[in-house]
Amino acid sequence: MVLGILGSGSGSNMQAILDAIDAGNLDARIALVLSDNPDAFILERARRRGIPCGVIDCRGFLTRFPDEAQLETAARLRAAGVTLVCLAGFLRLVKRPLLDAFPKRIINIHPSLLPAFPGLESWKQALAAGAPTAGCTVHLVDEGMDTGPIILQEEVPILPGDSADSLHARIQTVEHRLYPTAISKMAASLLAPARASLP
Repeated sequence: MVLGILGSGSGSNMQAILDAIDAGNLDARIALVLSDNPDAFILERARRRGIPCGVIDCRGFLTRFPDEAQLETAARLRAAGVTLVCLAGFLRLVKRPLLDAFPKRIINIHPSLLPAFPGLESWKQALAAGAPTAGCTVHLVDEGMDTGPIILQEEVPILPGDSADSLHARIQTVEHRLYPTAISKMAASLLAPARASLP
């Protein structure tokens, strides 16, 4: 699989994908990394690995992902030969221009057991609600907020005395294992029709 990564922050999930590739556990390569934040460390991670990277021009909007920016992003991903788009801490809501360019080929990892606690800082939502468990979910991206079909998910227990930071750290440990596994699962389903058509 040829991966395109969209991120807004440190890029720890992208690093987990790279580590899985390096270890031979994921048959993929990252062709392009894009961020809406020019100072995001995910871009520095890409530069250190010699992976092409760049900044998404969101026209000054702090949270919106304008159609023009989505069309430009889609064009850059296609030019890089990307077959699967992975959101790695990307904080803008993806809509039709980009979804239409990569139908059922954009995935996201979210730090909760969806459909519970969509949106930002879901581990804090889980703590505030007194939930017994948290977790993480890899899902296909649709036009809703964290509403797409689930690919994989895993529980993380909330322990007595957990803080937001300690719970988030344990969730991230699971995320870093689950995301490469989900990409492998997606690759198998996307490549199966092509293999079936071979003589």
